[in-house]
Amino acid sequence: MATALIMPKQGQSVESCAIVGWKKKVGDAVKTGEVVCEVETDKATFEVESPATGTLLAIFHEAGDQVPVLEAIAAIGAPGEDVSSLRSAGAPASAAPASAAPAPAARPSAAPAPQAPAPQAASVVSTAAVGPAAASPRARALAAAKGVPLDVIAGSGPGGRVIERDVLAALEGRQPLTPAAREKAASLGAAAVPDAGTGIGGRVRAADVAAGRPVAAPAARRGATGTFTDVPVKGVRRLIADRMLASLATTAQLTMNASAPARQLLDLRRMFKESPAELALAGITINDLVHFAVVRTLLAHPELNATFDGSTIRRYDDVHLGFATDTPRGLVVPVIRNADALTLRQLAAEAARLAKGCREGGVMPDELTGGTFTVTNLGAFGIESFTPVLNVPQVAILGVCSIRPVPVQDGEEIQFQPRIGLSLTVNHQVVDGAPGARFLQALGAAFAGLPALLAE
Repeated sequence: MATALIMPKQGQSVESCAIVGWKKKVGDAVKTGEVVCEVETDKATFEVESPATGTLLAIFHEAGDQVPVLEAIAAIGAPGEDVSSLRSAGAPASAAPASAAPAPAARPSAAPAPQAPAPQAASVVSTAAVGPAAASPRARALAAAKGVPLDVIAGSGPGGRVIERDVLAALEGRQPLTPAAREKAASLGAAAVPDAGTGIGGRVRAADVAAGRPVAAPAARRGATGTFTDVPVKGVRRLIADRMLASLATTAQLTMNASAPARQLLDLRRMFKESPAELALAGITINDLVHFAVVRTLLAHPELNATFDGSTIRRYDDVHLGFATDTPRGLVVPVIRNADALTLRQLAAEAARLAKGCREGGVMPDELTGGTFTVTNLGAFGIESFTPVLNVPQVAILGVCSIRPVPVQDGEEIQFQPRIGLSLTVNHQVVDGAPGARFLQALGAAFAGLPALLAE
């Protein structure tokens, strides 16, 4: 019996993953534990291993598809096995060939291929009906909307299928059709569609299709405002976009800005940098010192070290500190477990390990979930204040800003002292302004008293 390859569940809060790419194609032999494909969440990329030894009989979802967790994405078994029962209702039927065995010269009589499909609303739809695996539903929908004939696009999906990215690539070299032009193209055939037309911005008009004008596509896409490049929002970028929008749409976010003394941060950083190598302190950064002070301050302010699920506030005795990390794939938030039980050196080492794993792709799914409070630091970019977006279901997130000299009155004198900017966002549904302000005030005191805090 064929075995389903399941989209793994990467953490409690992950509902779907995007398929990055397939390492195997239909018909390839696979072994148990062998990597079959790569998937990604809004946080990291993971490899999916085969649960069985056999042949990759079918691929139900193509690269770029967003698939719910625990849904079958492929089937593995013996050549000739029926895999139709493994395909979920949401998977396109065209992505699941019944067998990886060599195909006969003609289709079985029980499932004859359509010989002459009736004309559709647009030529691109009728050209996609050549065979069930000619194009994915998303590719057909995009091609129909943009007026791109599928029969002239080379497919890069499984079995040569035309997938969404193929249509997007084709769009880079041609202009869209007007609705009237699409109707005209449907009646005349795809060959009558020129790459560019006489409409605004080079749009193809019905008259261009009727005349069959061989208008050359411009070297670069140009509109009324000049050249431009379209970047599809998909994969990790789509997941991040959805999560950020959901955070703002489901919580009442309030941001408070303050500053705190930074003299001790700078002095300690300088002292650690100049310390003997055997102490292993030279790599400790200002961000590590901020993390240490935040963790110690949260222990006295449990209302911010909490999560909210819409009906229940859960306050934690331990601090599981998330920290925003910039990676080539986008924003990732690893979590330092039980950060309150770590020394400064241990906290810095764990932060460095997790950040490296996020950048290089070695971080584990469990290391990206379960945070109770998050810190995001933009100080290195010179940002003086900003509005951090909550990492729901957490109820608070601290934005760390740049250190700059600020005039401070000391008795009758005014002196310039280094101060660090802080931007605290809270979920005002469960955290009032006063508790947030008290936390910022206590954190400032912790920065000023860091040597004593480290000695405890």
